[in-house]
Amino acid sequence: MNELMTGLAGSLGLLVAVIAGLALLLYLVPIPLWIAAWASGAYVGLFTLIAMRLRRVPPATIVTARISAAKAGIDMSINDLEAHFLAGGNVTRVVNAMISADKANIPLPFQRAAAIDLAGRNVLEAVQMSVLPKVIETPRIAAVAKDGIQLIAVSRVTVRTNIDRLVGGAGEETIMARVGEGMVSTIGSAKSHKDVLENPDHISKHILA
Repeated sequence: MNELMTGLAGSLGLLVAVIAGLALLLYLVPIPLWIAAWASGAYVGLFTLIAMRLRRVPPATIVTARISAAKAGIDMSINDLEAHFLAGGNVTRVVNAMISADKANIPLPFQRAAAIDLAGRNVLEAVQMSVLPKVIETPRIAAVAKDGIQLIAVSRVTVRTNIDRLVGGAGEETIMARVGEGMVSTIGSAKSHKDVLENPDHISKHILA
């Protein structure tokens, strides 16, 4: 009886070890993901997937992004995607931005898209705004003309993204601040509040200048 119990315990231990080994193997070698990449024309080697696991890079994120790019006709390097992830970038957003840019015939190389993303700007939103400009409205701004009359003004600004100048360029908050400064400066330099009311286009010209 003791021998039977010992044998069962040994078999159970062996079964647990085999299951644990298989679970570890399937974790290190995501075979379903490898098959999906191969079937989608975005082949990724098994050893590459294992290396991603060891570098703590989620293979699903990288491979899914590569598959999306391949389906859109964009050749994407696994090394570039992995390097961008390790640098703290959003791989999915960058790839989606490149796909959107490609469909809109906007040149957007991966290096530029990655730089925009790492700079803290939403590259996908930038591409969307380059296709469809966004209208932003300033808050109510109070300024006093030289005759002592206070005016409260609101301005609407149409913003369109320039992808080439996005890194290091002005963001929405900066634009709002500059527009506000221009409004205050224009109203403050007017001899009379009536001049501002009669010629509101002077504000726009001063801001553009």
